[in-house]
Amino acid sequence: MARAGTASALTLAAVGGSITVPGLAQDASAATLESKALQVAASKEGSPYQWGATGPHRFDCSGLTLYSFKKAGKSLPRTAAAQYNKSHHISAGSRRAGDLVFFHSGSYVYHVGIYAGHGKIWHAPKTGDVVRLQKIWTSSVWYGRIN
Repeated sequence: MARAGTASALTLAAVGGSITVPGLAQDASAATLESKALQVAASKEGSPYQWGATGPHRFDCSGLTLYSFKKAGKSLPRTAAAQYNKSHHISAGSRRAGDLVFFHSGSYVYHVGIYAGHGKIWHAPKTGDVVRLQKIWTSSVWYGRIN
């Protein structure tokens, strides 16, 4: 696993390398808000999780999404639940790379990541872990699009 500050294949792809990464736009000139935010999140691969952190070197889940969208030009609220409330809610069938994925228990939203395509998200998982690309592990998710 790459450590913060080291170059990895995914980081190279996020900054314009020639390696294909799920969810990353291959033509920077055609980059959308969502693809820019996705590229920022991917560039933070290996950054340590820290509760309450919003970057640029440490993140919690909503801190990573807030930071990524801010760098792409859009402000988001601080928490996962507030980000869910701010997003345009969409179906799983309508999701696309760059949409937010909200993990919930009942009506309680407890985690958020950025959809990378192919059933995977970029996220800051938990204490002791790092920002990484991971397969969505549950069906208890909602999707939101930032306009």
